[in-house]
Parts: sequence; C-alpha cells; structure tokens
Amino acid sequence: MTFIETTHVGSLPRSAALAAALLKRDHGEAVDEAAFDALVTGEIEAAVRQQAEAGVSIVSDGELGKVGYSTYITQRLSGFGGHVDRMPSKDLADLPDLRQKLAAIMGTQTFTRAACIGPVALVDFKPVEDDIRRFKTAMNRQGGDVRGFLNTASPGLITAFQPNKFYPTHEAYLADLVTAMRPEYEAIAAAGFDLQLDAPDLAMAAHTGFQNLSEAEFLARAEQNVEALNAATANIPPERMRLHICWGNYEGPHDFDIPLEKVISIVLKARPAQLLFEAANPRHEHEWIVWRDARLPADKVLVPGLIDTCSNYIEHPELIAQRIERFAGIVGPERVIAGTDCGFGTFAGYGKIDTAVAWKKLRALREGADIAAARL
Repeated sequence: MTFIETTHVGSLPRSAALAAALLKRDHGEAVDEAAFDALVTGEIEAAVRQQAEAGVSIVSDGELGKVGYSTYITQRLSGFGGHVDRMPSKDLADLPDLRQKLAAIMGTQTFTRAACIGPVALVDFKPVEDDIRRFKTAMNRQGGDVRGFLNTASPGLITAFQPNKFYPTHEAYLADLVTAMRPEYEAIAAAGFDLQLDAPDLAMAAHTGFQNLSEAEFLARAEQNVEALNAATANIPPERMRLHICWGNYEGPHDFDIPLEKVISIVLKARPAQLLFEAANPRHEHEWIVWRDARLPADKVLVPGLIDTCSNYIEHPELIAQRIERFAGIVGPERVIAGTDCGFGTFAGYGKIDTAVAWKKLRALREGADIAAARL
C-alpha cells in the first residue's frame, strides 16, 4: 500500500510558562539561562514525542525556543532595534470591532517588532547551535523512523516584518541578509535536518507588511526575495529544503489576499523542492486547480495544508483524504505530503487553537492520509 507522509508547518503551541519566558527574553529582561534551556529542551522533547504519537512522520522542534517565526532573528543579527507598530492587514483595517474581537480571542502581539536601523550581520551563532542541539537530543531520545525539519526565516520574510529604515534599497537590505542568514541555513542542513524556509512574504505580505506597494511592485519585490533565498541556499540540495507560503494565520475576511495564480510562477522559481501552502483555508481551497494547471517541475513535491490552523474544528479524516486525492491526481501520491495550512503557535502568547485540539487535528491528518493511501 502507498504510504503518505504527514507533517506540519512547524510551530506548535507553547505552554504558558514557556511563552512567558520567551517574551521576557524578547523584552530584554534578564532570565536564568540554564533554567530557560532546561525548560525549552523539556518542551521540545515532549513535542517530538507527541508528534510521533499523533502519527506525524516528519516532525519539528515546534519552534519552541523562539518567540516567533519571523522576529527571532533580532537576537542573532545586528542592525535591528526599536519597535514599529504593526499596520492592520488590509482586510481588517476597516473592521475595528472585528479586530477587537480577534484580540480578545487570540491575545495581543506583545513581542518586539523591530526595524532595520543599521548594517545587518551575524553576531551570535549560539542560538542556532542551541536549536540544533535541543532537537537532536529530542530526536535521539524518541528514536524510531521519523524525519526532522527546522524552521528558519527567509531573507524576504525578515524584510516584511522588520521594515528597512537604513539601507538605500530593498536589494541592499536583502544582500546583507543573504550573507547573515546563510550560516544558519547551512548548519541546519549539515546537522541532517530538512531546512524549512518560511516565506509568507511571497503572498501574505501583499496585504500586510508590503501593503503600500502596488500589485506590480509587490510582484517585483517577491521576485527579488526569491532570488535572495536562492542565493542564500545555493549550497544546499533542493530535496533537503521546504518552502512555506501562506496568506496569514488569522481568522479574518482575507478578501484582500493576492490570488495564488498571481504568485505561483515566482514561487516555482525557488530552489526548495517541497512546497507547503494553504489548501484548507476557505479563501484558498479552490486554488488546487491553480496547481493542477501549472507547469510543475518534476522535482517539486506538494505539501498542501489539509487542516486549518485558525479554527478548533477537527477536520473529518474522510475530508482530509478527499483533499489529498485532489493533489495526488495532479502529481501522483509519491509527490504529495499531507500538511497543515500554517503553524499552530506562530508567536508566543498568541493564537486561538487549544493545545489538545492541535494534537487531535494531527491525528486526524494521519487517519486521513491512511484512508487516501488505501484508495490510491
């Protein structure tokens, strides 16, 4: 019987104690580093075990040592400082009541949103080494036949969350990010893990961080971001890399989302072989036909999001199986991995998914993959 692997986008819910510790460090407050390391290590070991128990075949460290998937880099690179208030996404800008309701449900984003205010360079590689060490420890203790991946911010994602207030051009900002981030990317691959490059800058940023650009300007920027990503990963085989694009892990109207058909040709230029994208989000589920009609290179593996990470509904395994079969019909079951729309805990202290529900969703993902495999 065909076996369909399952995975997720990377972040998992953090405990209240871990979220508090991460935010304390993010705000520059002193913490007991030994106690912090023990806390993170223990939670990663538990997360790896729970992923395996849920049937996830390609697991991560849950990004549990990071305050957020896009802002963690300010603790590793120079050139960032201050705090920039977040612009409401375009779909929520004229809906203040809904923004207030969402904040009451999901929490407020209290992490630091720095800007680029000086030359960007790698100044502290230890956090990368800590990420790898903790995950290796957890994987070794788990044992068994599971693969691992670690998340990183793509150069373009960093520019979308940390706006440029220093460099003369976007290209100049990207150039220094390529040099600064390359060691992190290569270290993860050298450690034997798959490298996931998070790149919502190729879709979500059109209505968030880059919302002031015209569509043509945004697409040109996305092209530049992919070129930077390719340059930074030039020494890593494509089959060892995953690329995640999305339109934002929040329950909003999403009626300003740029259509997949506008960006897919740019996405397909990126070197990573595995493509993770939203396919359960009701604003984008219909776009499976865009993948069907695209000229997909033979080395690309589709990792569609088959469960939503903005809702506590648990998808029925049969629905998951049907979604898998759509994509298997495009590229064959051997080039499909069952994934999730986005992360379950993209930022510390922020999100609406109950921890127990997240694990139930991942178990349903495995059940759905098994149903589809039996039929395929």
